Amino acid sequence: MEFFTPLRPEGSSSLGMALVVSSATPLLLLSEELVVQAVSGSFCTSFGLTGEAVVGKVVFTLGDGEWNVPQLRSLLRATTSGLAPIEAYEMAFIRPGMPQMTLVLNAHMLDHLDDGPSRLVLAVTDITQVRENERKVRDAEREKDALVQEKHILLQELHHRVANSLQIIASVLMQRVRSAHFEETREHLRDAHHRVMSIATLQRQLASTATGEVQLKTYLGDLCASIGASMIADPADLTLSVEADDSVTSADRSVSIGLIVTELVINALKHAFPDGPKDGRIVVGFATTASGWTLSVIDNGAGLPADYDSAKTGLGTGIVNALAAQLDATVTITSAGTSADHGTTITIEHAGPI
Repeated sequence: MEFFTPLRPEGSSSLGMALVVSSATPLLLLSEELVVQAVSGSFCTSFGLTGEAVVGKVVFTLGDGEWNVPQLRSLLRATTSGLAPIEAYEMAFIRPGMPQMTLVLNAHMLDHLDDGPSRLVLAVTDITQVRENERKVRDAEREKDALVQEKHILLQELHHRVANSLQIIASVLMQRVRSAHFEETREHLRDAHHRVMSIATLQRQLASTATGEVQLKTYLGDLCASIGASMIADPADLTLSVEADDSVTSADRSVSIGLIVTELVINALKHAFPDGPKDGRIVVGFATTASGWTLSVIDNGAGLPADYDSAKTGLGTGIVNALAAQLDATVTITSAGTSADHGTTITIEHAGPI
């Protein structure tokens, strides 16, 4: 490191100046009139100056006047007056034809150093690279946020298009229902229509959210409203409602839950009221507890016949069992049979988080 001979005003010791001159941190030792008394070699190296061009000069005249910053001038004057030291003052350091630097300045009075006159020590730290790194991090964060937002928009658009496509398929199925000649064929087409609408309803909800999660209360409500609109002739005789908590889950699980509800509700609408509904009720429930979650479909219909054999399953029952197994859930059927207390309750239970 190059060392520079400082000025030695009368009554001052060389000890304090020597400490400044040898400092690895860019330092200036200033008089009360802000004249440079000593300068560290690191200061000269950092700012392309020589000791002769610095020592004995007022700090504001150094270089090409780049230190003559009004706010710095005010702060140094306040420090020499004993009002307050400069603590981490950050300034943009601009030199003609040179890249801009970012500096942090600290200034403190050294009262009567070595029994000499008061001196002010000005320490300068170059944080240009630190601020540049921070800027790069901010830019990277903004870029990441923009990419995430773009992904959400594209995903929502995908869900929207899938929902529209499924809606078209559902409409085609309903057209086939009207043109089919056999009731069994029409029934199968209606069931297929409802299964497609179950997925379309889910896709519409996914298109409206940026989280990729599904609120089951809203999803099941929309799903049952769609089924009821196409299968319940007179809502005054039969109601289909949803009682669910505020649980949310993934799209994958929502697909399975929605299809289970579709099959169970269609089955109840077809078979729970063989003599026609009167004050009929079908309630779809969903609740989570600390131990797991429970999905239920409850009706107040005629109940299962005495000769009901759960081993004999149709397509709908097979779908429910397969989807429940996929969810690692168990299916339980409770029915009052032909007693006065009619009704059937089907629960799907899973021990664990939704």
